Amino acid sequence: MRSAQVHRQTAETDISVTLEIDGRGVTNIDTGLGFLDHMLQQFASHGLFDLTLRAVGDLHVCPHHTVEDCALALGEAVDRALGRRQGIVRMGWAYVPMDETLAFIALDLSGRPYPVVDVDWHSPAVGGIPTGLFTHFLESFAVAARCNLHARVLYGRDDHHQAEALFKALGRALDAATRTDPCRGASIPSTKGVL
Repeated sequence: MRSAQVHRQTAETDISVTLEIDGRGVTNIDTGLGFLDHMLQQFASHGLFDLTLRAVGDLHVCPHHTVEDCALALGEAVDRALGRRQGIVRMGWAYVPMDETLAFIALDLSGRPYPVVDVDWHSPAVGGIPTGLFTHFLESFAVAARCNLHARVLYGRDDHHQAEALFKALGRALDAATRTDPCRGASIPSTKGVL
């Protein structure tokens, strides 16, 4: 089983993550931010990842450190769980509609982090989290997971729907990219021979 445990502790946060790539979407999440818990549940459920995530952060300051460090810890868990990334499909993408919103994510588990996030947020916050932090979550995740990630909301009006569609799309795109390719065997999916 492709799995990893990550413990990230700073002066601002203390985060523990257990991730199983080949899971069933079972979650046990408590970040202290209910809406972030909901988004991470969507990611894991739609990506069929088993995810346990516990975070204690300086929420008395603001949600920024907790959101950012959860993204970094989760991205690191993905990177560790994939190891040398042998035999994986490597690239994945997903369109996800949610009511009036349509979101898209494409990613490449190339080993070269590069995030591009294109979202117009309509309100300063949703679920007590500044909407710009969802953009920052995706950027931080891409860096720690060592992937090229392009995220876009093609259209939408409700920021709850935009955030949720993005997290569902992230789960589905990552599920597609992490699947093993039976034609590839244990080879590295790169002409360089390394990711």
